[in-house]
Amino acid sequence: MGDLRTRMDNDMIVRGMSPRTRELYLWQVTGLAKFYRRSPAEITQQEVQRYLLHLLEERKLSYSTCNQAAHAIRFLHRVTLGRDQTQFSIPAPRMSQRLPEILSREEIERLFESAANPKHRVLLMIAYGAGLRVSEVVGLKVSDIDSNRMTIRIEEGKGRKDRYTLLPKRLLVELRRYWSIARPKLLLFPNACDANRPMDKTSAQRAFYKAKERAKITKRCGIHGLRHAFATHLLEAGTDLHTIQLLLGHRHIATTMRYFHLARRTLAANVSPLDSLGSPTAVDS
Repeated sequence: MGDLRTRMDNDMIVRGMSPRTRELYLWQVTGLAKFYRRSPAEITQQEVQRYLLHLLEERKLSYSTCNQAAHAIRFLHRVTLGRDQTQFSIPAPRMSQRLPEILSREEIERLFESAANPKHRVLLMIAYGAGLRVSEVVGLKVSDIDSNRMTIRIEEGKGRKDRYTLLPKRLLVELRRYWSIARPKLLLFPNACDANRPMDKTSAQRAFYKAKERAKITKRCGIHGLRHAFATHLLEAGTDLHTIQLLLGHRHIATTMRYFHLARRTLAANVSPLDSLGSPTAVDS
């Protein structure tokens, strides 16, 4: 793509887009250029539409990947190439309504006990105890832990927003024990090959799955399930929804409200109409 690639990247930098988003957008536009073996500037709207359908129907890529391609190419056309009237899209998916399976407090205790080493144990405890995304956990710096205020600072979480969340006393004890062993300097969980880079997210996921297998937990969930459990258990304990929204870093309260569907306290507070009927009759022997 050459000069066009540089122009598009500069346009994204000016608009404050994250390095990861820029990388993904450029990768998607490069895929379009390779498909037609021409500069993206020479590819028509109709050809872009055919390419998106090819990704969706022939290559069977996920809706999110195809949608990302559409956004990347739309940015190229409308911003870098100045074609304001560009129109192409992909069919909207049928959204799944499956709710996540929430780990119980007993299962989470077993998970911690089954961690392979102190590093993995404290990593999993932070994900649950502070309600963090895996990208936020691996990106933590030692200086983000504030034992005086009992808070953890999340720098540039999702949406590039900073926020503070809880530092439980039990987690602080585990963090101090981990620090006495590993002595991390800048990053709390540095990469094994380069201490200036964070631990890879896939390594954190593998640590979760190995502990989950050893703990004999069969519920379907990844490490993000610890964040779901954090929010659900807070709600069950009586924490108000707005506080949970702030701790999780949700932009919209509607995103946080889904935990009402997962909280056992909400379900248990209701009575089935079956129990409002008369007394049960004896079953004939």
